[in-house]
Amino acid sequence: MAKKKKNFFQKLRGNMAFNVIGGLIGLMTIFGVAISLIAYFSFSESYKSEYAVNTYHMADSVTPLVNGDHIDDYLNGGYTDEYAKTEQDLQTSCFKLNVSLIYVIKVDTTDYGRFTSIWNSVNNSVDDSKYTPWELGYQRNTSNDEYRAKYEKLYNKESLYETVFRFNTTDGQHPHITTLVPVRDSYGDVVAILCVQRPINEMAKKMIPHVIAIVASAVGMAVMVCVFAGLYINIAVIKPVNKISKETARFAKKSSLGEPLGDMSRYDVILDLAHSIDAMEQDTVNYIESITQITAEKEKIGAELSIASQIQQDSLPDVANNFKDNKYFNIFASMDPAKEVGGDFYNAFLIDDDHLGLIMADVSGKGVPAALFMMVTNVLISNTAQMGQRPSETLEYVNKMICLHNRAGMFVTVWLGILELSTGKLISTNAGHENPIIYRKGGMFEEIVEKHGFVIGGMPGMKYVEQEMTLNKGDKLFLYTDGLPEATNADNQMFKIERAIKTLNKCKEKSPEEILSSMSKEVNKFVGDAPQFDDLTMMCIEIK
Repeated sequence: MAKKKKNFFQKLRGNMAFNVIGGLIGLMTIFGVAISLIAYFSFSESYKSEYAVNTYHMADSVTPLVNGDHIDDYLNGGYTDEYAKTEQDLQTSCFKLNVSLIYVIKVDTTDYGRFTSIWNSVNNSVDDSKYTPWELGYQRNTSNDEYRAKYEKLYNKESLYETVFRFNTTDGQHPHITTLVPVRDSYGDVVAILCVQRPINEMAKKMIPHVIAIVASAVGMAVMVCVFAGLYINIAVIKPVNKISKETARFAKKSSLGEPLGDMSRYDVILDLAHSIDAMEQDTVNYIESITQITAEKEKIGAELSIASQIQQDSLPDVANNFKDNKYFNIFASMDPAKEVGGDFYNAFLIDDDHLGLIMADVSGKGVPAALFMMVTNVLISNTAQMGQRPSETLEYVNKMICLHNRAGMFVTVWLGILELSTGKLISTNAGHENPIIYRKGGMFEEIVEKHGFVIGGMPGMKYVEQEMTLNKGDKLFLYTDGLPEATNADNQMFKIERAIKTLNKCKEKSPEEILSSMSKEVNKFVGDAPQFDDLTMMCIEIK
């Protein structure tokens, strides 16, 4: 496939030196911005604190001009000469201190939500404001909860002064600071509050040169660091890495040894990478030389597994054809291994003219070991049952023989039944296997909960119990391994026995072959694309 030619910007984006140095510039830019922000907020807090203290001192110097003992008298029209003199003094102080407002208010201490103006000195020339003086006795609601809380603290003598900053104003005013100090009477009680409002545009003017100086320094340092770091990284890192990259690309195309990279860098990480590339090339060449032999051996193993799978399939009886001409029953069975060969098995064989042996079993594990164990167990159970032994006696003998020769520690779950064809009587023994499912003509499929014995090969000397039932005309018996209820989909959900019984009841009137076909389709639909983890074996017999 032809390699697409890159444009200028694509080349830049793929260039390691450009991206590394560009990353450094970006990081240093972020660093400079961060330093600038820190400086801005640091100076801002410092100047705010300075403004608050200075404005407090202004307010504190003006407060003695107010006679706290006569506040209520002023409001009632008394001490008019004294009131006028104080008003003149406050107005003079407003201009001398170069502040926008000096006003004195009496706050309603019921809820601190309303105040009455006593004096209101205005100096609109400070920052081109447009304040209108309040007259004596002018009343107004407190503007917000912040002021209400500060009034309360001052009246309760909880602080010497309070400060309010207004950077963002919505009523046409300019940014300002307001400092509030208590006015006391001769007894020390707070009777009013004196407020000094001062513009804060000077604070911004003082901060800007400092911030600019810091930003310029940060940018200058960032440029210097980027230049020197970029040159150093290009020589010490990028060039060696590019050399390693070119050698790797060459080897990927030709798969032949090239000139060793050797000791090309002073840094251990690049040096180790170069040595690893040299070692990888040597190991890959050696691997290529042996891959043909390994592939041939794998093909041979695959062929042998295919033969083993065919042998296993041939060892399982074709029950449908073996018994197609009998007058007592219809039967069908299937086995779908999870690997090339499996550990599940089934069998159906005549013990004599009137007795049919049925086996459904599941060997622990999968693959070739399970298949070998399965074949041995199948032969032992079938031969022993054909000697006329009862199901329990057969499994006890087989368990004894397997335990004598079971160094691998494998085991098998078995359901063994002997059906008397003339009467329909079924005697069965369950060695740790799944419960069978029965259908009575005219009814529904139901699980038969049996008494389970221990698995075959698990422990010598085990005893097994028998169950007895009668199968009548039209009845069906469904046998299976745990690969059915434990079939798992991509969401890690299991098929479960309840879903199996529901599926069986949908096709309860069908033949054994059709029932197994419907069950296989339902399982495949449920599992979807998820891998098969266990063998799936089923058998169904219908009494004629």
